Amino acid sequence: MNITQEKIDDLNAVVNIKIAPEDYTAKVEKSIKEQAKKANLPGFRKGMVPAAHIKKMYGRSILVEEINNLLSESLNKYLTDNKIEILGQPLPKLDDTKEFKWDFTDEFDFDYEIGLAPAIDINITSKDKFTRYDVKADPETLASRMSNIRKSYGKMTNPEVSSEGDVLYAELTQLAADGSVFEGGINATGSIRLDQVTDKKILKTLVGLKKDDLVELDVQKAFDKKADVIAKLLNISEEDATELKSKFQVQVKNVNRLEEADLNQEFFDKLFGAGVVTDEAGFTAKITEEIEGMFGQDADRRLQNDIYTKYVDSVKISLPDEFLRKWLKATNEKLTDEELAEGYDDFAKNLKWTLIENKLIKDNNIEIKYEDVFQTAKQRLDAQFRMYSPSPLPEDQLAQYTTTFLQERDNANRIFEEVKALKVFELIKSLATIEPKEITYNKFIELK
Repeated sequence: MNITQEKIDDLNAVVNIKIAPEDYTAKVEKSIKEQAKKANLPGFRKGMVPAAHIKKMYGRSILVEEINNLLSESLNKYLTDNKIEILGQPLPKLDDTKEFKWDFTDEFDFDYEIGLAPAIDINITSKDKFTRYDVKADPETLASRMSNIRKSYGKMTNPEVSSEGDVLYAELTQLAADGSVFEGGINATGSIRLDQVTDKKILKTLVGLKKDDLVELDVQKAFDKKADVIAKLLNISEEDATELKSKFQVQVKNVNRLEEADLNQEFFDKLFGAGVVTDEAGFTAKITEEIEGMFGQDADRRLQNDIYTKYVDSVKISLPDEFLRKWLKATNEKLTDEELAEGYDDFAKNLKWTLIENKLIKDNNIEIKYEDVFQTAKQRLDAQFRMYSPSPLPEDQLAQYTTTFLQERDNANRIFEEVKALKVFELIKSLATIEPKEITYNKFIELK
């Protein structure tokens, strides 16, 4: 076997693999004998089929399979042994002038296009400056969170007249353009959450309603064209909800209101455990701590995005773009030219960041251990559970959930990549200058 590389430029090369009969004959003969032992053919006892018979019937397909295996193994070994870093995967170069007989005497000649990983020069110093926001809870955000928690432990009532924050249980009937009932149109019974109505004028028409009241509703305008909300309300698909242009007649069947739980010791104990919080001030302090912890995660994500953007934009990295576009098309059969054109820039940016990450990890001998992956996964699961209840899961139960979660390969790979990114961000933060800045949450979300 002979493997050579022709370098087209700094980012592209062609690897040529020549395979002679002596390279594959022994492998093919071994495979034929193994097939003969397993074959169950009419007229022969199982395991007693002559190898020559198997070769005559299946020899060509066995040869093709062994050549493909040999190509894959040899190419990967060549790239590894020669420390050739590539992007994507090697692509077979089609050549209509090459024809093979596949008769066990062929000399095969294959070419593979490869995209070469570029050299990267990145130098992070204290001159690189970033802002890390210390996000504080503004009164409106804090009050909203406290109200939602109290409602989740409160009780349902049915007031006579609706107010903001109530839920209208109603029948919704599709109307024609002239305002009459659309015959054969959508008719559904559902719950209209007034806290989801974004249009203030429409919200005003839904406040003050009583049982059996009728009102006309523009669902697209009311819910800011949110297809998922409209689809759930009308029991239709999100695709149909997106295309929907009709207004609806709403007949109120009931007004539901979730009353806030009283701020008493029973409520505090349910939330935080016996005796941990004993008064409203303690409750406020706990919720402030909780939401500012969540804001801290938002601030970290913004800092990470600022770091990502700076180095992806400033570090000079050339990519074999033509090869990568060809590779993306070859490995994603359903990818259209339009989708490729629209998504390639984002793909290239993410690839550049991956190359930066790998360079920093290699140069700084960063290790990613299983314990790091486990702890990160546990933190993410804990945060998810706390979205439904402020009370934490017992440590042993959370650990068991984490172990089960990481047994799924996709989950493990995703958390591994997250840990990898976090370690790189921590390295960058230790080398660059991070300037703290206090800001309220309502101002933080206004930042561009």
